[in-house]
Amino acid sequence: MATMPQQGQQLPEVEFVTEGGERLPAAELGGEKTVLYFYPKDDTPGCTKEACAFRDRMADYERAGIRVYGVSLDSPESHRRFREKHNLNFPLLTDEEGRASEALGVLRENRKGANRVTFLLDPELRIAKVYPEVSPETHADEILEDAASL
Repeated sequence: MATMPQQGQQLPEVEFVTEGGERLPAAELGGEKTVLYFYPKDDTPGCTKEACAFRDRMADYERAGIRVYGVSLDSPESHRRFREKHNLNFPLLTDEEGRASEALGVLRENRKGANRVTFLLDPELRIAKVYPEVSPETHADEILEDAASL
């Protein structure tokens, strides 16, 4: 298992899958400040609170020029249902095989999900901050405050 990258390091070259099934290399996330938040499972209590908190602050994220992506090992179809059910207004990316989660040191030991960890990235895809301990209810506010100083 890889160790979690730390502040100042470059985001590893990983790849995700969009809800539409297209491959999305991490390099395509550059150009803006980006929140890449990993979560265990679609439509579970903590994950729903966290996603809805980002949803509710999305206008503030957009004004600040920050993109948000949620990532889990769930399928694109699961993500689509989760996003529609809760009116999520940001993309959910799939890491079904756990390769990106493993490369970023967030894959659970049982390999059945990712730990709740967030990476705040600068426009050059350097890690500005790592959040290994996340409160689903307040996390979206915390990141927005930290991103203002980038």
